[in-house]
Amino acid sequence: MITERQAHTATLLADATVLVTGGRTPDFVGPELASAELYDPAGGSWSASGDMLEARRLHSATLLNDGRVLVAGGYGIDDVLASAEVYDPKTGSWTSTAPMAEARADHSATLLDDGRVLVAGGIGGNGQLTSAELYDPSSATWTVTGGMRAAREFHTATLLTNGLVLAAGGSGTGGSQRSAELYDPGTGTWIDVGNMIDGRHRHTATLLPGGRVLVAGGIDRGGSLASAELYDPVTRSWSATGSMAAGREIFTATPLADGRVLVVGGCTCQSDGTVRASAELFDPTLGSWTSTGGLNHGRWLHTATMLNDGGVLVTGGVGSSGGNYSLSSAEIYAP
Repeated sequence: MITERQAHTATLLADATVLVTGGRTPDFVGPELASAELYDPAGGSWSASGDMLEARRLHSATLLNDGRVLVAGGYGIDDVLASAEVYDPKTGSWTSTAPMAEARADHSATLLDDGRVLVAGGIGGNGQLTSAELYDPSSATWTVTGGMRAAREFHTATLLTNGLVLAAGGSGTGGSQRSAELYDPGTGTWIDVGNMIDGRHRHTATLLPGGRVLVAGGIDRGGSLASAELYDPVTRSWSATGSMAAGREIFTATPLADGRVLVVGGCTCQSDGTVRASAELFDPTLGSWTSTGGLNHGRWLHTATMLNDGGVLVTGGVGSSGGNYSLSSAEIYAP
């Protein structure tokens, strides 16, 4: 990439390019970034795009149905942000939109079936949040909706095939959460579902073919987790599945075209500080993991984006060489 960055976002656009926004550089305490850049898979090259109106990291970036990208919240240079802005790929420019009702970072953002965006949880100025709100692209406005039943930061939110949103885990009162809940866009309310087997935050959640959700890794009180479990939306229950070969947190999980899930990188930051270069594949038919080709550079707080040709673009993140530092490198996994 043009710029070293960690805690950034990467979004596949309709024209097959990838928009990377914000983050932080050059090291773990470096300044937040307003810059954005585009990756062109056809030429394998990066080019600068228009800068965001505000520097931010650990924000959200959501591809809207009209091809634009909504960026919301995150940590700014001085504080947690409520601001939001929209990127138009036709002009390569950013436009301010209405701010959220509440400043938040480390939150989730989910595109709903009706085109609205559900933003939930995260951390605000006074701690972890239960609040949730909806962005309507047609009116460029935010509306407060029902709050989650538990405060969550570094949780996951997954749109299910039935249109409901599954929020799972996260860091909240008392540490890593086992609880999970469902948001119903029709009623604007949340309902509890069965607890996960393990409490976890900084984990991943991936929708599988058939509608189940794979939740893997993360952090619990004992450190980084290798365990994985499956959520069944029909029975609204959790069941254990095969564990990863290595415990990892702050990693990525990407569904591949053949139904498998690629897990990449991460770290054991809460224990020995190991930065992972390894990668594994989950086979939902067998319920098991196999090792696959590892990264050229170990990294966490990176992004992984599936390209239109089925490859997975991994960008930036935190590497380690006697200390934490931001990466500008990018690499592609070829299934």
